[in-house]
Amino acid sequence: MRFLPKVKSGFTLIELLVVIGVLTVLLAIVLVAINPTRQFEQANDTQRRSDVNAILNAIHQYGVDNKGALPSAIGTSAKVIGSDTVGGQANLCADLVTKYLADLPLDPTVGTKTPASSVCTGATSYNTGYSVVSSATDNRVTVSATGEVTASITATR
Repeated sequence: MRFLPKVKSGFTLIELLVVIGVLTVLLAIVLVAINPTRQFEQANDTQRRSDVNAILNAIHQYGVDNKGALPSAIGTSAKVIGSDTVGGQANLCADLVTKYLADLPLDPTVGTKTPASSVCTGATSYNTGYSVVSSATDNRVTVSATGEVTASITATR
């Protein structure tokens, strides 16, 4: 009587390496297609558009409540919205917060505040990363930001 050798079931090392290689290629293709860095950049630009519109709406409401007068910090030359008024920034906290905005929004990547509490409440210094300017001829206000995907994000009213 002859005994047949037992058949071992399973995958060979080469088969496993081929499967791992195919999965690696598929993962690389998916990451390129999704491009998470670009997705984050687009999300940041969307946040900037929202913030620019919120600031502009607050300035507009301030003007409505003050017979067309704009906050005194807004001039005909572009200024970054921040607390360094000596350095040429426009401090809008007293005029806009809390009546028209709960707090000034910060740019998602370049906005800063010290200490890390809310921007206008108890902060000693802040830089929103957004700019504001008023037209010398028609009193139109433009709020702008520098985007990551879109070079310039602006809103004018």
